[in-house]
Amino acid sequence: MQMASKKCINPDCGLTFDILTDNYMCTCGNLLDVIYTNSPKRELIERFYERRDHGGNIYDESGVWRFRDLINFSNIDCEDFAECASYLVSLDGAEGRLSKPYKMTKVAEYANINSELLRLQPEGYNPSGSFKDNGMSTAVTHAKMLRIKTLICASTGNTSASAAMYAANERMNCTVYIPKGEVAPGKLGQAFQFGAQVIEVKGNFDIALATSLKAASENQGYTVNSVNPFRIEGQKTMIYRVLENLDWSPPDWIFYPGGALGNTASCGKCLMELYEWGWIKKIPRLVIVNSEGANTFYELVNGLFEEKRLTWNSGRPDLTLINRYYKFHDAIGKVPKTQATAIQIGKPANIVKALRALNFTNGLVTQVSDKEMADGMSVVGLNGFDCEMASGAVPAAVKKLRERGVIANDDLVVGILTGRQKDPQLVVNYHLNPNNRFANPPSEA
Repeated sequence: MQMASKKCINPDCGLTFDILTDNYMCTCGNLLDVIYTNSPKRELIERFYERRDHGGNIYDESGVWRFRDLINFSNIDCEDFAECASYLVSLDGAEGRLSKPYKMTKVAEYANINSELLRLQPEGYNPSGSFKDNGMSTAVTHAKMLRIKTLICASTGNTSASAAMYAANERMNCTVYIPKGEVAPGKLGQAFQFGAQVIEVKGNFDIALATSLKAASENQGYTVNSVNPFRIEGQKTMIYRVLENLDWSPPDWIFYPGGALGNTASCGKCLMELYEWGWIKKIPRLVIVNSEGANTFYELVNGLFEEKRLTWNSGRPDLTLINRYYKFHDAIGKVPKTQATAIQIGKPANIVKALRALNFTNGLVTQVSDKEMADGMSVVGLNGFDCEMASGAVPAAVKKLRERGVIANDDLVVGILTGRQKDPQLVVNYHLNPNNRFANPPSEA
């Protein structure tokens, strides 16, 4: 069994907290990690393979809980079905069940990369339609451990759908704060359908998040946004599935769209742990892809504000630089704006953890335009897979870095497609414009 606690990510603090507390932030103002005392043995890999023949055990069937030994903050006997059923929250084993890397030849042609060296992992086949279900299953598990009955989140769509779905399944209440007019109708419809109380906030996602965090602290609600370290634990399983598909031999590159940077934080923590445990010897390089219209991380990391690069700096990043950046943009009234609403975030909550991930993986941050994302989304569709516009950032960025020679001819690349399309009008508009690269406009009979 893995004994767990929560620990401040600031190396000058390092304060720890009992696992049965619901704080997501240290008293010093920094975020927390879930830390495990014991290092799991690599022999577990064989057990993970065996669990794929699940025999009706939903926790073996789940693409999250199949790896429960590596995220056992509940400190249960992972082979005891009754204990799993008492603690672990699952939507009948559906989260992550269909998620694995696939070859997509038309995307490879578009990106000018050998089709044997590109894998894309669609997370849109999760029950709510996005990667959020990976982390929501673990976050709601922790809420259940604390006997909390109300989940609270801010969302541009995917988080609200996932939180509301798991809340309904666990007979919990769910309140979601959304930026008015900035959420795809399909995603908003899910929140309503699953019984959430939707509260519209005037302003963007950043304002909605601040409002939701305040409400959670005042009303004893449980925050399920990615500032919650238990959300991060579940999202690590996306990388476990990537590695399992590659026989636990890491790729050269891993690409993610960048919004609140929870996936970035999760991927970094996952790779750090696996390397420390001796499960992997090679560290993939992480690439985070911002939209040009919501490019905070891109600008700060690449030194485009005040000509100073924001770095991890051994756990002591220049937080004053981040605050000056935010104040400058607030003063000129600049807000994030992109058709890819899933990553339309100007103040990423996990920016410090994301810096740690970049530092550990020698990663980089790039950006793509809405047009490039739309092309990326469309070429994924030509392979028979559906993804939202934010996911289209991944093939667009792979193409860009191949053209620049950053990705070598023999590099193995894996990209995470974070969700499926829930705004059909975006797709229709794309194909009605014959000037778009992959447009397939209707013809008259």
